[in-house]
Amino acid sequence: MEKLLIVEDREEIRRQLHWGLSGSYEVLAAGGRQEALALFSRHAPRVMTIDLGLPPDEYGSSEGLRCLDEVLERAPLTKVIVITGSNQRECAVQAIQRGAYDYYGKPVDLAVLKVILERAFNLTAIEKERARMVACSDEDSQPCLGLVGQSVGMQEVFSTIRKVAKSDASVLITGESGTGKELVARAIHGLSTRKGGPFIAINCGAIPENLLESELFGYEKGAFSGAHCRVQGKVEYAHHGTLFLDEIGELPLNLQVKLLRFLQEKSLQRVGGREDIRVDARIIAATNRNISRETEEGRFREDLYYRVSVVRISLPALRERETDIMLLANLFLRRFGAQCRKKVRNFNREAVKLLEAYEWPGNVRELENRVQRAAIMSDTPVIGPEALDFSLHATAKEHLIAFSKLTLKDAREMVEREMLLSAIESQRYNMAKAAELLGISRPTLYDMLKKHGINRAMV
Repeated sequence: MEKLLIVEDREEIRRQLHWGLSGSYEVLAAGGRQEALALFSRHAPRVMTIDLGLPPDEYGSSEGLRCLDEVLERAPLTKVIVITGSNQRECAVQAIQRGAYDYYGKPVDLAVLKVILERAFNLTAIEKERARMVACSDEDSQPCLGLVGQSVGMQEVFSTIRKVAKSDASVLITGESGTGKELVARAIHGLSTRKGGPFIAINCGAIPENLLESELFGYEKGAFSGAHCRVQGKVEYAHHGTLFLDEIGELPLNLQVKLLRFLQEKSLQRVGGREDIRVDARIIAATNRNISRETEEGRFREDLYYRVSVVRISLPALRERETDIMLLANLFLRRFGAQCRKKVRNFNREAVKLLEAYEWPGNVRELENRVQRAAIMSDTPVIGPEALDFSLHATAKEHLIAFSKLTLKDAREMVEREMLLSAIESQRYNMAKAAELLGISRPTLYDMLKKHGINRAMV
């Protein structure tokens, strides 16, 4: 049975909650902050409720908020439901900004509270499973550090990686930009018998055509003006290891012929050289182009295509991996939070809905970039849409796609929030002018900022 910690200073309410909830949970009860923290350390409940008005500040909220902060400092994924009095709404909003899962006002309706608790426990179960998937590193789960995913598409990718890593077959990885093609190549290398050898990566589209041949195959002294000594190419450096040719679709036709010769004969000649040099290197290639169409239209050699694509791995776009979005987002948040030394814990509900609804044209790379920005820019432990840079810079099409997956109430609130931030920015943070632009009074503007959890210091 799941453990639930109730922190409430009034004994009659503690008894009521214990009686009403003990059939569903193992209920632990505390009357103050110190007792609550002791029980929390001993039992580690995943969900708890906290009355903000704890002694010695029964008529305020300082002790309850302090208890909330200390709990989340020890276990950031704990779901804390704040119980508030009728005069503590502002404090409840503050608690949400500090990481509370939800708040509920007194008098307590057990039926409603049970629904909130059930939702919180369901969420902790999902997060626990996600954490297990990330932490698991055995061969039947994640094939290599850096690759994370629990979606069906990614599990198929992992299965293929494990199979192909045991051979020396050439692999072609296809997928949109930002889907993690180099990570897959590194995973294959890391699980192969060549893992002790070098992993050499070269982006065929990032090097000028007149330099690419010498970069790949090296050159002899005097091969051209400025060639003052013999230089090995990337292919030679990959001896006894793996050569990763990123964006192979950008390779010019004359170099496609030379690469094909190397794949067939396992030997090469440097630019300006006559000696055949034997090289034992496995080839893994990647492209974001439709390589079959490139072959049909004569821009990519058909014989080379068959040589480099003995096994083909197609990476799904992030928009096709809905169950992985928050898994990755939370992973990046923990990483960048630690790097920035910021106590960022999680994303608020509005941010989660936007993250899951957004189309992610830049895929995992874009998600990583946005979360890094959020960790740097956020002034609160809980990340909102404004820190992710959705509110001010997402295109109309992106918003339309996102809104189509939200309730009407959520969409209204999102538009209202964006209009607030946009008006404030356009008026260079002059609140009087922003209120005038929106056709509201300054007190109404401040009320709306408070309603949306926007700290005035942040704008």
